[in-house]
Amino acid sequence: MSVHQTLDASLRRLEAAMKAADLWRVREPEAQAFESRQPFCIDTMELPQWLRFVFIPRLDALIDAKAPLPSRCDVAPAAHVYLKQIHAKPSQFLLVVRAIEEVDRTITQAD
Repeated sequence: MSVHQTLDASLRRLEAAMKAADLWRVREPEAQAFESRQPFCIDTMELPQWLRFVFIPRLDALIDAKAPLPSRCDVAPAAHVYLKQIHAKPSQFLLVVRAIEEVDRTITQAD
């Protein structure tokens, strides 16, 4: 399996974990929210919005184009902090964080 196929499978698991944790049904941010220069658009979006409308679509575009992947990815620590702050249920918390860790690993090991 190619790294792009592995990443696609990892992203689909992340999407499923977000749906199971009820983090997928979030409102789409306003257009100007996408112009943020902060990591994870933290000043304009909640983390689930950023994952759904920025992170996953950007990686999907790289997969579709079979383009080079970023050299590093380290999103799981931010997700861990966010989910802890919103008091997510531990089982849902673990599923989402583990799915993001898998995406991080897939990208970082591809280099």
